[in-house]
Amino acid sequence: MPTRHSRLANFLPYLLAITAESVSDVCAEVYRERFDLRLPEWRVLAVLGDAGALTQRDLARSTGMDKVAVNRACKALEDRGLVRRSPNDRDGRSHHLELSEQGLAIHREMMPTAFAIERRVFADLSETERLQLRHLLARVRTTVEWMDSPQAA
Repeated sequence: MPTRHSRLANFLPYLLAITAESVSDVCAEVYRERFDLRLPEWRVLAVLGDAGALTQRDLARSTGMDKVAVNRACKALEDRGLVRRSPNDRDGRSHHLELSEQGLAIHREMMPTAFAIERRVFADLSETERLQLRHLLARVRTTVEWMDSPQAA
């Protein structure tokens, strides 16, 4: 990590990226050991468990992953019988993906584990600080999404 006095030590995008990577590493290890899931597979499983059936395009949007990563994760989950595909009546070029019974069972087991990790990672923050952090991150994400939109050009 850069020294305390370096410019990177105060550069928020850098701090956000390395913090997110550190948290992801902790999560990835647990998900791999407990559920034999890679982080992209976990994300897809978590989103489908919350949202129900979605297309791969919707999954890419919801997970923040690119289409190739979503496709690989969905294929791995489908191969394990955790996700099933069904035709998309509105668009014959895509499919809906949803959790199978086995996928739902893993989702029910993995979410308490995810929340336990969250409690450990953020244990040093008060409830008010956690709410503030969620609010600030949402604001930053909204700004970045706007910057990436055609309206910002």
